[in-house]
Amino acid sequence: MSASQTSDVPTLLVKIFGKDRPGITAGLFDTLAAYSVDVVDIEQVVTRGRIVLCALVTPPPATLEGDLRATVHSWAESMKMQAEIISGLGDNRPRGLGRSLVTVLGHPLTAEATAAIAARITRAGGNIDRIFRLAKYPVTAVEFAVSGVETEPLRTALVTHAGALGVDIAVVAAGLHRRAQRLVVMDVDSTLIQDEVIELFAAHAGCADQVAEVTAAAMRGELDFEQSLHARVRLLAGLDASVVDKVRSEVRLTPGARTLIRTLKRLGYQVGVVSGGFTQVTDDLKDRLGLDFAQANTLEIVDGRLTGRVTGEIVDRAGKARLLRRFAAEAGVPLAQTVAIGDGANDLDMLNAAGLGVAFNAKPVVREAAHTAVNVPFLDTVLYLLGVTREEVEAADTHDEG
Repeated sequence: MSASQTSDVPTLLVKIFGKDRPGITAGLFDTLAAYSVDVVDIEQVVTRGRIVLCALVTPPPATLEGDLRATVHSWAESMKMQAEIISGLGDNRPRGLGRSLVTVLGHPLTAEATAAIAARITRAGGNIDRIFRLAKYPVTAVEFAVSGVETEPLRTALVTHAGALGVDIAVVAAGLHRRAQRLVVMDVDSTLIQDEVIELFAAHAGCADQVAEVTAAAMRGELDFEQSLHARVRLLAGLDASVVDKVRSEVRLTPGARTLIRTLKRLGYQVGVVSGGFTQVTDDLKDRLGLDFAQANTLEIVDGRLTGRVTGEIVDRAGKARLLRRFAAEAGVPLAQTVAIGDGANDLDMLNAAGLGVAFNAKPVVREAAHTAVNVPFLDTVLYLLGVTREEVEAADTHDEG
C-alpha cells in the first residue's frame, strides 16, 4: 500500500528504555510475537550503556490489546526496564523532497555548536530525520540525515558558518552513490605530507628562506604559480642529483595519511595525487603507498646535477583540475563521484571541479571557496565525510592483522 493508504491505519508505538544488556531486542519481539502483530518500523539507540528501543507494530484484536500492554510492561519490569506504549495512526510522515547528509567534525563538539547547526537546518527548511555518531576519536564526528531542502542551499546555510562555530561541516546529497566506487585525488605538499618538497630541496641548496617566501606568496594566491615555480627551481641549479634520495627520506606523511589511503583502497576506491612539486618525490610516494595515479612536475637533471629547470607539462592550478578529469576518465568514475583534497590556492580549480572538494588545513581563501573544510591535523578524518565510521576503520585494521 502507498503511504497515503496506510496513514490512517492504527499502530502501536512500543518504547523500551533502560540499561542495555544482551537479549533485550529478542525478548521484546518474543513477547509481541504471542499477539501475532506485524512490525512496521524498528529503531534502536545505545548511548553510554543505556538503550532506547522503539517498535512500531500493528495492534492485535481490540480484545487483546489490554493484555498485550500488561504483558509488555510486565516483561520490561522483569528486565528492570521501563516501557511506554502509545496508540496512534500510521507511520512517520513521508520525508520531504531533498535528501542530504550533514557531517559535523568537532574537536570538541560543543552543545552550542550543535544547537546552532540544528537551528540553521530548520531555518533552511530542512528536517533532521536521524543523527548518528561516526567517530569519537581523534575528533567527534556525527552525521545528520536531513530531508525537505535541496543540498546546495543547505550547504550554503551551514558551511559558511562552520568556522565561527568551531566545527567542520560537510553537506552531500544522500543516495546510493555515497557507497559507490569513487576516486580520491589529493594535493601532496602540506596535504598528503607535512612538508613543502621544494623547501626540502632548497635547504640542501642553502636558499631555504628565499624559496619559502615565494612559496608562501604563491599559496596565498598572490603570485602566478608557474612563474613562482620557475623562480624557485632556478635557485636549485647545480645541486647534485643524490639530493633526491635525501629529500625522499626527509618527507613526513601527514598523520592519518596511511590510514586514509589504506581504508579507501579496501573500500575499492582509487586514489591519486597531483602536485606542483616533483615526480622525483611523488613517484616514490606512489610506490610506497600503493597509489593508482600520480602526476607532478619533473626536475631536469643533466650530468648528475639539477639544471634549475623543469621539463614537460607544468602542473599548476588549471593543470590539477585537468588531471582530476583525466584520472576520473581513466578510472571510469563520473566526476560527481570524485573527491579532491588540497590546501593551497593552486588547488582551487581541482576542489571546485570535484564532486566534493575538501580544504585541508587550508589558507583562508581556499576554505571560503571549497565545498567543505577540515581544520584538524588528521588526514583520515576525511573518511568521516564519506560516511565511514571509526569502528569500520579499526575493524578492517584488526581483520588485516589477523
